[in-house]
Amino acid sequence: MAGRKNRNAELRIPEILEAYYRVLIDEGLEGTSISKIAKSIDIHPSLILHYFQNKDNLRAALIELIVSKFKSRHLINFDHIEDDQERFDALMDMIFSYEWSRTVDPGVHFGFYYQSFRDEHVHKLFTDMFVWFRDFLHDQFVDFNRKGVIQVSDEVKAADFVLTMMEGLEFHAHFLAGDNPFEDFAQSCKKTAYTILKNRGV
Repeated sequence: MAGRKNRNAELRIPEILEAYYRVLIDEGLEGTSISKIAKSIDIHPSLILHYFQNKDNLRAALIELIVSKFKSRHLINFDHIEDDQERFDALMDMIFSYEWSRTVDPGVHFGFYYQSFRDEHVHKLFTDMFVWFRDFLHDQFVDFNRKGVIQVSDEVKAADFVLTMMEGLEFHAHFLAGDNPFEDFAQSCKKTAYTILKNRGV
């Protein structure tokens, strides 16, 4: 009996979190409710409460899922590329791509980002996520710097710079881009990053 319950939970919990994510995209944080989530996958709201107890726990579980999705290395793992310059180019292409920017829906991402100012647990989850990515970039830049692909004096600052520029792409796309494609400004940012990373700009 316990085994069946565990299997049910393994199936139901991801399904509920995926439904929560989809409802958030459609309704926003303010318009999302447990009843709407339940209705979207044709279950009773009490089942969601059974697994998560309350909406705060449900939110925390989704944020943790989003963070784990962001931290998945399958999109930024280029170890199969032997040439150092080509591997660096592939990394930068991905970081400044629309695909990477939309790893998580921006409305959901920035909705939770807003909550990080008021909720210490959310703040910690986001901090851990960005520190993880900064550390990943730092390690990459140390390797590329050692091999002469880039020339930087401070790999930590270089990682901070690229991460901050990457995050700013969505702000630009939402507020300043107008009818211009996302890729236009992203390419400009990537060129700027190349110039700085290859000429001891940091």
